Amino acid sequence: MQRLRLACSVILSVAIGSACATPADRSASLKLAGTSWQLVAIQSMDDAQGTTRVADPARFTLRFGVDGRAGLRLDCNRGSGSYEARPAGDGSSGSLTFGAIATTRALCPPPHLDERVARDLGYVRSYLLKDGRLFLSLMADGGIYEWHRQPD
Repeated sequence: MQRLRLACSVILSVAIGSACATPADRSASLKLAGTSWQLVAIQSMDDAQGTTRVADPARFTLRFGVDGRAGLRLDCNRGSGSYEARPAGDGSSGSLTFGAIATTRALCPPPHLDERVARDLGYVRSYLLKDGRLFLSLMADGGIYEWHRQPD
């Protein structure tokens, strides 16, 4: 039930913020550029799958460059690709899409979350910054990726 409330909160925040924000608000409030994050959990909307906790968040990182490029550490692999964020309201939520993600192809030890994360980034449609965490929502209630700010 908590996952459903979080998903509804993300969708509602994006919808309301998009309707209220002006183009000047959007360009002035982009809060993702220049930030780095560690993946801590993948929440499925299917109660049978539940939440997958990441054992070592430092092995799964996402950096949003100021140039519209994202850099990734995906366990034993590296990745990069473009991203486009369109903030709503104060920039704490908005729409987010990733371009194709190019990755190295080393065989990481199980569990193989690297391939899942790289694949799922193509399905990200929105973001929410809340309580020092970044939530990336997948299309069609496909799940929510929870990231914490990467320590300096």
